[in-house]
Amino acid sequence: MRSPCEDHAAEWWHANEERGADVIDLADALAAVARERFARRRQPRWVDPALATLTHDRFSDPGWIFEPKFDGERCLAFRSGDDVRLLTRNKKRVNDTYPELVDALAAQQAGDFVVDGEVVAFDRGVTSFARLQRRIQLGDPAAARASGVPVYFYVFDVVHADGYDTTGLMLRERKSLLRRLLSFADPLRYTTHRRADGENFWAQACRKGWEGVIAKRADAPYQHGRTSDWRKFKCENSQEFVIGGYTDPRGSRVGLGALLLGYHDAAGDLVYAGKVGAGFDERTLRRLGGELARLERPRSAFARGAPPRSGDVHWVEPRLVGEVSFTAWTADGELRHPRFRGLRRDKRPSAVVRE
Repeated sequence: MRSPCEDHAAEWWHANEERGADVIDLADALAAVARERFARRRQPRWVDPALATLTHDRFSDPGWIFEPKFDGERCLAFRSGDDVRLLTRNKKRVNDTYPELVDALAAQQAGDFVVDGEVVAFDRGVTSFARLQRRIQLGDPAAARASGVPVYFYVFDVVHADGYDTTGLMLRERKSLLRRLLSFADPLRYTTHRRADGENFWAQACRKGWEGVIAKRADAPYQHGRTSDWRKFKCENSQEFVIGGYTDPRGSRVGLGALLLGYHDAAGDLVYAGKVGAGFDERTLRRLGGELARLERPRSAFARGAPPRSGDVHWVEPRLVGEVSFTAWTADGELRHPRFRGLRRDKRPSAVVRE
């Protein structure tokens, strides 16, 4: 069951849903546009997801729609007959991590689709990647179901349906099609949106403690990879960083003291961005400390900026990616007041750049 906070949050998003959307019949919709912008095609094994570009230029525009930005794990769901695959954006299969979502997708009347969305967990009425971590680390379906952390799949796009590639449709058409394609009941939720009024929606989202807003051009096709047709308005500074080292714990702290963070520049070199020592619970410290100890290497992977190695610094292979929130960048190119939010298994270290 959902908590009262989760119900309140869901009501807030649903209250902003576009009203008066055309009610369509799926078969009729497919037939009506098949000749122009639909391509009859076998379901793909994989599609590169569309990604949003960070912008500080918040705007309102009748040609755009605005969706909530969730603090979760991006996933694509593939259903072909009895086969359901739930994949992260770097192609990791997570069926055993989110078995209740697989059950809900398998129960759909539609048997051939690929949909795009975000898996989330709630903490005090807002989506929380930190709480979702308790599910992300689980690979046993029974343990996942017994974890005490309910998860939901907010679906916001459809890229394949009933034997057709739908990426050529305009976003507003895909959203309308999506509402007819799936039956939305927990744990599957339709991602509602607001038309035109992006600035007020962003301000409202920030007051509610959400991640922010995703702005999407309403008449744009689904484009794979990062695109200016999708833009993200964040309520705080946060992004992914490569973990290139760690320091020893001090006092009563266990596992590790702080993580040494970096990002890749245009040449592909790993650039030091500072340390983060806040935002960890004891379980994360122990687990992450053990994992990093197995990745130790004798020399730094940072091409520039990293402090000289001292007695309490350990360099590691740059294989892990963490999400970190912070207030600002300093003049020296390091993070101010960083706070660790969790590991990201859905992004390759080589793809991490300064946003």
